[in-house]
Amino acid sequence: MSLREQKKLETRQNISHAATRLFIARGFEGVTIAEVAEAARVAKMTVTNHFGRKEDLVFDIRNDFVDWPAKLVQQAPSSPPFAAVRDGYFAALEERTALLGFAGIEFVGMVRASVTLMAALTQMHLDREQQLVATLLEREAPGSDILARTAAAHLTSVLRLLFDEVWDLTYAGDEDLVAKVREAATKAFGQLEPALG
Repeated sequence: MSLREQKKLETRQNISHAATRLFIARGFEGVTIAEVAEAARVAKMTVTNHFGRKEDLVFDIRNDFVDWPAKLVQQAPSSPPFAAVRDGYFAALEERTALLGFAGIEFVGMVRASVTLMAALTQMHLDREQQLVATLLEREAPGSDILARTAAAHLTSVLRLLFDEVWDLTYAGDEDLVAKVREAATKAFGQLEPALG
């Protein structure tokens, strides 16, 4: 990464962190882009250049989130898509990655209190499904569109349910979060395996 790219990434992260602090303190709807710019010590235009929508300030990992299941499948061309997603999920669980929903309780509460942010999160899950459909269609034989769409719908539904489980346990302050999510994931993927494995 060049120095210019590093500086651009640092600016983006600085803006996102400043915005998130404000949103947690005052609510997403209660903060303007101008106030975010002031808190991040940048021009308002700099904020809008880095983030096309206000929601993107919160979900700055949006692209990685949407692409993740499809990338798991692409990186394991010799494995069934089900196994690639399942194994990738359990590996990511050990890392407590934000792609699975790991976040602070204040962040979870802030998102859940905003209709706008919950709608944006729902759209991210839908976009994730469409991205996985596209990847599965590249691997499958012609005429198997419905099978690819069905598999993607099932896999991303499980990922969404497990994401919600992470947030529910986080919000409840559960200390056994990882163990409970692992148990839930084992059951959820186990239920899908006869059909998709």
